[in-house]
This record gives sequence, structure tokens and C-alpha cells, in this order.
Amino acid sequence: NYTILPMIKVMINGSRGRMGQAIAACAVESGVHISSQVDAGDDADQFIEIVDVAIDFSHHLATLPLVRTAVAHKKPIVIGTTGHSQADRDAIAELSNEIPMVWAGNFSIGVNLLFHLTSITAKILENGYDAEVLEMHHRLKKDAPSGTAERLLEVIEEAKGLNPDVRTHGRAGITGERTDNEIGVHAVRGGDIVGEHTVFFAGEGERIELTHRASDRRIFAQGALHAAKWVAGKPAGLYNMEDVLGLR
Repeated sequence: NYTILPMIKVMINGSRGRMGQAIAACAVESGVHISSQVDAGDDADQFIEIVDVAIDFSHHLATLPLVRTAVAHKKPIVIGTTGHSQADRDAIAELSNEIPMVWAGNFSIGVNLLFHLTSITAKILENGYDAEVLEMHHRLKKDAPSGTAERLLEVIEEAKGLNPDVRTHGRAGITGERTDNEIGVHAVRGGDIVGEHTVFFAGEGERIELTHRASDRRIFAQGALHAAKWVAGKPAGLYNMEDVLGLR
């Protein structure tokens, strides 16, 4: 005898966007039923009651209102939207005390392994290796640096005990010599690049590069759906994909 587990029911916020469509296309094979598809102008409150988990890949101004709706209905949420202001980030994080929330800048298994390896490398190399982050995306992406690049910067800062004010966003003019503690971050936009991230650790006589290249949005959609299944039934709290994948 065996038990067939019911599919979890999911609401996609941002259903007409690239990621929303990719999630809908991958849902059945991931064991998830898309019960509601919501986009700009729709009333999420009308649909969220019938689902088990909400997934947000919409616009940064739409995330906080959706999280408040999820809290009102006691529904877990998976957030993949990027570009939030610091005030919105703080408000969203505070609401994770009320519901389980998986919030990640990238849902790829490979990228989350990149986070893990970057942390290990930054701790081992310590001083004497200059850290730089390069990210590349399609010409339609609206925010920079990407959420993934932001997380890579946080990982390096945490490993080296640095504050975010050491970040240098591109360089122009007479900048002077590079300081020991700064972390450079650079964004490239063009064509249909799905996503590419490289972390450089440049030392005297050698350079280590950690790179992840995405060629299909399905990897992000499958990761988001995996997170949705994982977070259902979890206690309230703020989680990321490293939690989902058991990397920490």
C-alpha cells in the first residue's frame, strides 16, 4: 500500500511575467497545482484564501501589500521579486514573524551552491584577495544590481566582517588605488541573457573565479516550486534557499 499525497495549491502573483509563466509551465511536473494566477489590477485577497502557498514574482511595490494579505490569511509565501527599498525590505522581514516566508534573490540550486562556495572561499582567502562581483542580465531587467548579486555581496561581507558601505558600484574617472576592503559590483544589461554571475577573488599572481550561468528560466521556476512545497507547514520565520536545500 502507498499514500498519494495531494498536490499543494499555489497562487502566482505576477502571473503574466516571464517567471510567472515559467512557474505555471513547470507546476504539474513539480507536483504543484496552480489554483490562482494574479497580476497587476487583480485583487489577491479574493484568491489567496483557497491556496496553500503564495508565490510572488511581480513588482517590488506589490510585494509588501501581498505579504500583508498573506499574513491576514495566515498563508506561507515565497518571494522572488527584487528591487525593494530598504524600508520595504525591513517591513517584509518583520512580517516573517507572523508567517513562514522563503525570500531569495535566486531560486536556482546552482546559484545557491555558488553562495555556499563563495562564503567558504571568502573565509579561507581572508586578506590579500580582492573581491569583485559581475552580473549580466537581459536588457528588460529593471533593477541593478540583481538580487543574486546583492546576496553574493552580503555573503562576502559576512565572511570578511565588512559593512555594506564598502561596496563600489562600477568605477569611472580618477578613482585612485583600490582599497583593501572595498568590494566592486558591476552590472551588464543586453539581449536575452537569462542570468550570469561571477565572483572574482584576485590576488598577487593568481585569481579564483566562481561562475554560474543560467540558460533556461525553468531552473528558477523549479526552485521556487520546490520552495513552495518545502515552506508549507513550516513555523513562522524568514528562510532562504540555503534553508530549503539544507546548506546551512
